[in-house]
Amino acid sequence: MRVPTITDVLAARRVLSGYLPVTPMWSWPGLSAATGATTFVKLEHVQPTGAFKVRGGIVLLHNMTAAERAAGVLGYSTGNHAQSLAYAARLFDTPCTIVMPTNPNPVKAAAVRSLGATLVEYGENFDVAREHAADLAKQTGARLVSSGDEPDLITGVGTIYLEIFEREPELDAILVPIGGGSGAAGACLVAAALAPGCAVIGVQSTASPAAHDSWRAGQALRRPNHSAVEALATGSTFDLPQQILRAGLTDFLLVDDVDVRAAQRLLLREAHTLAEGGGATALAGLLNHRDRFAGQRVAIVCTGGNASEPELRAILAD
Repeated sequence: MRVPTITDVLAARRVLSGYLPVTPMWSWPGLSAATGATTFVKLEHVQPTGAFKVRGGIVLLHNMTAAERAAGVLGYSTGNHAQSLAYAARLFDTPCTIVMPTNPNPVKAAAVRSLGATLVEYGENFDVAREHAADLAKQTGARLVSSGDEPDLITGVGTIYLEIFEREPELDAILVPIGGGSGAAGACLVAAALAPGCAVIGVQSTASPAAHDSWRAGQALRRPNHSAVEALATGSTFDLPQQILRAGLTDFLLVDDVDVRAAQRLLLREAHTLAEGGGATALAGLLNHRDRFAGQRVAIVCTGGNASEPELRAILAD
């Protein structure tokens, strides 16, 4: 599998310039006071799909041949990768099928359908849906799009970090939520080229620690997958992101789901930002390690804002 480079990320930015504007990044005094660090929030929840992954979907579909697009794409996801593929497939007039675990987030499922994709609900979690998607791709001939092992997805989301460093070139650290690891892999590629002194730190849930444990062990491991945070809920890992993370990730932190919920409330109160769980995970890592980052200049990425109604009620009720 081809390992992408900073040159690929720059090419991806050129592609995306025709489809997506640069997203904002802000720092709020109340949020920085809570974290103990000068904290910048990159607002990817304002993308047309409500999440960062749309960058990767557009780059991948753009780089496919006309024949490949005609055969269609088939993806598996708990939500944001699904919307990314569906949105990009609509742009490029490409048939798209998405496999989600049974009873998915209704907001994300409705969005996938509204974009014209066929939605298949199968299995109790991400990993079962992933296996079913592979079977369907063999049957239909559609291009199976991994949510992690795709160079174009990594370079597409890597453009986030070009924008971050152009805005704030003297950061001490960037914290990135990790499910499959494509976003953090993109961060590693860009930081190594543009800001090698900036630490790139991953954050994942203790309830679904497959990527964390695989990174620390130096080999792919399966782990229990019980996180209620959809973006983090994976029980296995992906080879390509892990390869890049082992070369470029400074550290990998774990947080509890309850910490993520608290970070969602803080973003809502201090940054006027409604984040889904995955979008608040980096902040949860920062809050849990205030002493480590005290006085530093730190960026976090609000990767998505596609919170379900039950999730919204839980944020407000606690």
